[in-house]
Amino acid sequence: MNLHYIPNALCSLSSLILLLFISSIPTSIAQPPQVLVWPKPRNLTWTPPYSSILLSPTFTISYSGSNPYLQNAVSRYLRLILAEKYTPVRPIPSNLTASTQPLQTLTLSVNDETPPLQHGVDESYSLSIPNGTAVLWSATVWGAMRGLETVSQLVWGDPARLPVGLEIWDSPLFEHRGVMLDTSRNYYGMREILRTIGAMSENKMNLFHWHITDSHSFPIVLPSVPELAEKGSYGAGMQYSAEEVRGIVEFGMSRGVRVVPEIDSPGHTGSWAAAYPEIVACANMFWSPPGKDPLAAEPGTGHLNPLHPNTYPLLRNVLRDLAALFPDSFLHAGADEVIPGCWKADPKIQAFLASGGTLSQLLETHVNATQPYIESLNRTAIYWEDVLLDSTINVKPELLSKETTILQSWNNGPNNTKLITSMGYRAIVSSSAFYYLDCGHGDFLGNDSSYDKMGDEGNGGSWCGPFKTWQRIYDYDITYGLTAEEAKLVLGGEVALWSEQADGTVLDPRLWPRTAAFAEAMWSGNRDETGIKRYAEATDRLNEWRYRMVARGVGAEPIQPLWCLKNPGMCNLSQ
Repeated sequence: MNLHYIPNALCSLSSLILLLFISSIPTSIAQPPQVLVWPKPRNLTWTPPYSSILLSPTFTISYSGSNPYLQNAVSRYLRLILAEKYTPVRPIPSNLTASTQPLQTLTLSVNDETPPLQHGVDESYSLSIPNGTAVLWSATVWGAMRGLETVSQLVWGDPARLPVGLEIWDSPLFEHRGVMLDTSRNYYGMREILRTIGAMSENKMNLFHWHITDSHSFPIVLPSVPELAEKGSYGAGMQYSAEEVRGIVEFGMSRGVRVVPEIDSPGHTGSWAAAYPEIVACANMFWSPPGKDPLAAEPGTGHLNPLHPNTYPLLRNVLRDLAALFPDSFLHAGADEVIPGCWKADPKIQAFLASGGTLSQLLETHVNATQPYIESLNRTAIYWEDVLLDSTINVKPELLSKETTILQSWNNGPNNTKLITSMGYRAIVSSSAFYYLDCGHGDFLGNDSSYDKMGDEGNGGSWCGPFKTWQRIYDYDITYGLTAEEAKLVLGGEVALWSEQADGTVLDPRLWPRTAAFAEAMWSGNRDETGIKRYAEATDRLNEWRYRMVARGVGAEPIQPLWCLKNPGMCNLSQ
């Protein structure tokens, strides 16, 4: 009991004894206990006396529909609910309703099973557990999956129980809630990717942005140009076959997670040179020659040559294969970090520039040759913000249709989001100052003398340091400083794990539970009903959720000593 909240008038010994007596009565819980659901639902009520009901050992989920993805989810969640028996680190105070029969059935009702998994699909659901019954209603199959996840988290203990007298209405604030994973710098196995998508679904996230290739490797085997992977990957054991790609996409569908591919170009394409050296400028050169302009943003050089006649037939084959393997309506076309020095190193480009051409015209040539083709594939193109906002090499806004183009922001925090939306473009926010999960782990360059010093390391050698804590991620407001009309253009956000210093051995702790903090901010926001940031209230829930994720097989790192969760309030900065 926290005496800080007892009014002064009640602090006499007799009043204190009375309060302690009242609080000990099992049929009345004075303060509503936390309902351990992550991300927090938009609207949840648990009416006094905050009772719980046992779950029948023969509990079942009644679903009469025919959607195969939802049928799969119903079976999966039924097994989880009956077998998990998770016991919270801090017991949930509730009165077990002995007079009510154990809950036998959850009735699932879906309004419309036809909407496909795509951007903007309705993910809302409502859940009612008034007494000895439970009903889950959703607008679509995908909302039903979100509701089933909530039900699974509501069940705890052995024997299993769940709250009764509970009503939930839930729907995401942002339609785009993603993770970007780079599989080029270091390779990730199928098991790691599938585990990540599964954990995303448990956190009600809905988009896996797969940054498949880069200058370092080309690991995806594309049917029409298999030599790109054969020669450009790290080896036969570090490739993704077409069958494996389809398996990842299908697994995502079964979890309500879209898979959007990115083949970055024209920059970050050095790996293409292993199979097609003639179309790649400055490939396999030292990235930062002494006394000269750098050729790449980091080691691993190579840009597609916009002037070579073989560039675009090959690129169209790549894009066509991507569209065939990935059914999503979004396709990420990259276009970030085009480095002037790389293009200037190519003789044909040197001649073009000497005759009055510009680097921006080269990028415009590339975009003009690819963006209409992406549209012809019935895809919406996503580009990194550089394509418009880079100070040196950029295209004119009129070349990128606002109806068929989305820009992903990673620089300058809310300032670049403002620039993008003020021009009328839809935005995905991946600000490196808040959402880059690789930051704070130093740099990967060899013979770096900057570490050979005493004292404060500042950003720890990481260009985007320091480390992004879960609190920093949770507290970021991605529509900060925007007008109401501009805010409507923000589709949502993505956390990003670039893999210069990450692979499957550290994947889980780099992502989780920081990505879970992001997931709640995207789903139900980071503020309570009064508009106050709720990071203090979120700490214990995230702590508990982290333990449950670990129990489910996800290696999420701890956010506090276990002692903190067992001693409420004692690890807070103030009472």
